[in-house]
Amino acid sequence: MVLLLCEGILYQNLIRQSLQEGIELRQQMLELAEQIEAGGKLLIQSLAAGGRIFFCGNGGSAADCQHLAAELVGRFEMDNQLNALALTTDSSILTAVANDFGYDQIYVRQLRALARPGDCLVAISTSGNSLNIVRAVEAAREMKLVSLGLTGRQGGQLAALCAHTLVVPSARTCRIQEVHLSVGHIWCEMIEEARRAGQLP
Repeated sequence: MVLLLCEGILYQNLIRQSLQEGIELRQQMLELAEQIEAGGKLLIQSLAAGGRIFFCGNGGSAADCQHLAAELVGRFEMDNQLNALALTTDSSILTAVANDFGYDQIYVRQLRALARPGDCLVAISTSGNSLNIVRAVEAAREMKLVSLGLTGRQGGQLAALCAHTLVVPSARTCRIQEVHLSVGHIWCEMIEEARRAGQLP
């Protein structure tokens, strides 16, 4: 019983600390509201011009890519059917390209096959240094895509490569990922508001 009580106190402290850390980080993000807005406007401009939004990331960031693409193709709060694609989902392409050309090329090859000037690449990497994400942004720049980076820590290589980069001021991967998804949801809200205003079909 004593052990259970001690564990209960330990877990309560952990839970409160975790939630407080998330609250404080989101309060810091209020200072980046203009940067968040600028990123959302890039997505709206690309869609309004007939462009497509591509998402790429690894691990938890890959899951965020799929989540956000699904919001835009399916429904966030409105029925959308917007032109968005997560480059993280086709296991045959991913494994074939990784096997034949190298893991750093898994998103580059897809972009070169599918993307056109004026499209937007949302590149998600908590470190900003994931090689396959860096290579994808380099390819996007060559192809005249608009590149939008979501990173953390010090921003990594993506901070200098992307047309616009939002750096979450945290060194903890889990907290960075939580805020990346929150920012993605804000962008979905902005896109749907643009649709209500007649800026998007």
